[in-house]
Amino acid sequence: MRTEQEMMDLILSVANADERIRGVMLWGSRADISVPKDRYQDYDVSFAVTEMKPFYNNPTWVEEQFGKPLVMQMPETMRGAVSDGNFFYLMIFPDGVRIDLSFNFEEYIDDGEPVVVLLDKDNGNGFFPPININENYWSIKPPTQLDYYSCCNNFWWCLNNVAKGIMRDELPYVMSMLADAVRPNLHDIINWYIGTQHGFNVSTGKDGKYYKRFLTPELYSKYTATYSGSNYDDIWKAVYVMCDMFHYLALEVAKHFDFVYRQDEEDGIREYLRMTRKTD
Repeated sequence: MRTEQEMMDLILSVANADERIRGVMLWGSRADISVPKDRYQDYDVSFAVTEMKPFYNNPTWVEEQFGKPLVMQMPETMRGAVSDGNFFYLMIFPDGVRIDLSFNFEEYIDDGEPVVVLLDKDNGNGFFPPININENYWSIKPPTQLDYYSCCNNFWWCLNNVAKGIMRDELPYVMSMLADAVRPNLHDIINWYIGTQHGFNVSTGKDGKYYKRFLTPELYSKYTATYSGSNYDDIWKAVYVMCDMFHYLALEVAKHFDFVYRQDEEDGIREYLRMTRKTD
């Protein structure tokens, strides 16, 4: 696998050799100093160009510059695509390196996301305005009372659909509800709890991928037990672990912010789960 320095040299050599490319920006995990480095990180690179036409849906040009990838995806050419005028080439190469290369001809809008300007041929007078690098862009945001209540209510409410799906033997629906409706609320309460313990300037990463860093071994073990196989008995066990974990963390968050936890909503859904499962 090519080293980071070799990749940076290649990216910059391609950009420097083409006058239509006016700047290069690195974003994503490689631009975030808080993210541990490893060989699996993508190279998220944006080329600022004077015109899009030569680079739009032109994989031949990309392959001539970077080599032929093992596999490539061009999102703007796929079904359901809504193009904003930019174009992306997502590529994995034979040595395992992945480059997500985008082309952009509009001025970069700084939203505080960690970025690194690798090349600016126009010295701030073109694509790149002054960039304010915000190292706390991905940090946990403290909840409002409404955030907290909505999270708790939605977590407990959506479990009724999980229970019904199990009893109807609708496994795809059950797994979808757990992943897309219930778990996001569990993640919110975990994030807020971590914020109360470690400060709200830390990041748990996309989908909680850094939870192991911030939760105690006991809590992290409970979290891993919220995942199950396809056996319904295992799913029920995972659901009850989720319920117990959410209850504990929600009370801790409420205590920290002086919020009101509505125990009656939890009690109501737990009773519904009990009586639904009893019909089995």
